[in-house]
Formats: sequence, structure tokens, C-alpha cells
Amino acid sequence: MVRIKLTSTDLEKLEATCREIKSIAQRTGVKISGPIPLPIRRLILPVRKSPCGEGTKTWRKWELRIHRRIIDLTINDPRVMREIMRIQIPEEVSVEMRVSS
Repeated sequence: MVRIKLTSTDLEKLEATCREIKSIAQRTGVKISGPIPLPIRRLILPVRKSPCGEGTKTWRKWELRIHRRIIDLTINDPRVMREIMRIQIPEEVSVEMRVSS
């Protein structure tokens, strides 16, 4: 069994990568579970509006959203794993794979 964990700040590129992995799994006949969406991580950072620091102390909140997905695959053929490893993954998408027996 292979667990693929995908994280990204760009939702469109993350979904495109998930669709590509899913299409490979369906084409090769591998049993797939997912993509399972995990809760979004929000990093909120208060930032001063005034760049020079003069004037009133007004603040704005800057937010970074981190989207995560999990895909579980049951792979019997190593050729399928090689095909998944050859996918072109954008820089914004981080991939973590765990292989268990």
C-alpha cells in the first residue's frame, strides 16, 4: 500500500496533480482511495499598513492557506509506481510518499 500526501498553497495545481495520479491509477487498474481533503491550515500574520512606521498604528491581516490531500493506492506492479514517479509536479506542490506492506 502506498500513501501519497500532497500539500500546496495553490489549490488548482494541487487538484491537477491529484487528477493526474487518479487517471494513472484508473488506467492501470490499481485500487485507489481518495483524494481525501484534509482541513486547510491557515497561517495568519498581522502586518502594519504603513511601510515607514509613521502615522497611526493600523494593522492588516495577511493569510496563507495550505491545502492538503491524501491518496491511498494498493499497488501490485512496480511499473505503476514508476509511472507515478514520472509525473511532472509543479514547484508549489509538495509530495510525500510512504510505502507500507
